[in-house]
Amino acid sequence: MSVTSGASLKRCVMIDQGKKNVLGILINAVNYEAAISKIIAAARTRKPMSVSALAVHGVMTGVLDKTHRYRLNHIDLVLPDGQPVRWAMNLLYNTGLPDRVCGPNTMLKVCERAAEEGLSIYLYGSKASVLDALSQNLCKRFPKLIIAGIQPSKFRQVSPKEKQEIAQKIRNSGAAITFVGLGCPRQEVWAYEYRDDLSMPLIAVGAAYDFHAGNLAKSPEFLSRIGLEWLFRLIMEPRRLWQRYVLLNPLYIWLFLLQALKLKQFDPKDATAPREEMLYG
Repeated sequence: MSVTSGASLKRCVMIDQGKKNVLGILINAVNYEAAISKIIAAARTRKPMSVSALAVHGVMTGVLDKTHRYRLNHIDLVLPDGQPVRWAMNLLYNTGLPDRVCGPNTMLKVCERAAEEGLSIYLYGSKASVLDALSQNLCKRFPKLIIAGIQPSKFRQVSPKEKQEIAQKIRNSGAAITFVGLGCPRQEVWAYEYRDDLSMPLIAVGAAYDFHAGNLAKSPEFLSRIGLEWLFRLIMEPRRLWQRYVLLNPLYIWLFLLQALKLKQFDPKDATAPREEMLYG
């Protein structure tokens, strides 16, 4: 009789405590095991499902924009990407989340399970050169992985007709899972707006494309554990990211303190439904 170690048992435990309100943004209190299980179950049953992994910047895009807040709060599965988001959930709700659930790692874990179960994937967004390198690297890492198709971004808004053509191409591929790499917040808009057109998980994974294509260095793990991944990324891309981190991080901390001390309430329903689609391609 085989004996399962305590460490293995710990890794297999699923944490799923539903959605929690962080600054008015509803985030799922889940760990990797629960998140991957939900995604794979939806892929097997061809169930529509929008997924995003939000770090501080992603949360703040919803805090500062009521229309985008509505979109984020209607995404099916919002992962606590970024240690400050996980810390907030643990402090506010005692969720006991042992780690963040970041987009790039989630992508690899989903690909691993998809390869094991014969569920094909689709890669949408970014540039053709990035998609080529990404698909090659994923297939090297997971030899059984089936990539049903790749489609680069048009880097502009698209018409309703073009949206249907994009969705039809993905449907025709036979893919069971679509990854979306358009950058925040465009990829969350895409996952929200294409959800009902595609019967599969649509997973917005942020910088995962560039990480796994080998175009962008990933933060050392010890920095990620103490919540300083943002500092590493700022050093790597100061001109592009300085406003995101220098301005938004302190504002996030201030608003979190207001919520934690019950000096301000953040109502997730205080949001504005989009009047029209903002179709990205």
